[in-house]
Amino acid sequence: MNGNTIAAGSDLGRYRFGGLLQIALFCVIWSSAFAAAKIALPDCPPLLLLAIRFLAAGSLMFALAALTGRLSWPDRRTVGQLALLGAFNNAIYLGFSFSGMQTVSSAFAAVIISANPLLTGLAAATLLGEHLSARKIAGLVLGMAGVFFVVRSRLSGGHEDLHGTILVILGLIALVSGTVLFKKLKPATDLWTGTAIQALAGGILLMPVALATESVADIRLTPAFFGGIAYLIVAVSIGAYWLWFRLLQTRTATEASALHFLMPPLGLLFGWLVFREPVSLADLAGIVPIAIGIAMVTRG
Repeated sequence: MNGNTIAAGSDLGRYRFGGLLQIALFCVIWSSAFAAAKIALPDCPPLLLLAIRFLAAGSLMFALAALTGRLSWPDRRTVGQLALLGAFNNAIYLGFSFSGMQTVSSAFAAVIISANPLLTGLAAATLLGEHLSARKIAGLVLGMAGVFFVVRSRLSGGHEDLHGTILVILGLIALVSGTVLFKKLKPATDLWTGTAIQALAGGILLMPVALATESVADIRLTPAFFGGIAYLIVAVSIGAYWLWFRLLQTRTATEASALHFLMPPLGLLFGWLVFREPVSLADLAGIVPIAIGIAMVTRG
């Protein structure tokens, strides 16, 4: 084995490690967002919380891009595409999800959103022409079966509200639409700038709706509010969203979305750690097919 081969192997190892690190960070931050939202929601109406979060995150990302010399304003067509993606990936997805989380647990919301891989896989096969092997299809079905098992267990036990559940499901549909649109449109712009425009678009779209339906007087400036929204702005809207779009650039929509099968166990974990939300044996049993399913999709 010569030096070039060793160097190539080393580079490949670092590439794989870097990819695994990005995946791990995304999964942990994304799933913890539901618990962070539940911390802030008692002190701020959901749509106002989201509008403030998106506007602040978008402004910070623009500032960071400018300071690091990465700011490059795209053409008008690309801006329009990014604004549309911001509507689906930020405003509509989280607008419904946060509204639903007023009456359902953060863990349960994470479980519902984890149905994203199956819906995205089917949509990507139809609209994007992504190949679904028999192994991937089996993995999607198995993962979805685990999600369904957990959802059915928690609803039948009377732990969750049906109206809130429907709102979170509508948020899930918006996320799937945003994922497929991102792969379809492939906006040509720097990732920082693109993520910033999407965040600002989500905030601009949500703010009028929030002001029309919610009261600013209901915002309470408590430590929980500041801590929750700071985490949502910096860790989630900047960190996790950047990682998500990065993964979409390097993987198929089906493979990237399969990571959402990890949200139920992580969401249940954060719900238990932060709020002591109950976790049953049925919840834990549902994790097994979810774990097997994601392995089959990402390796299929």
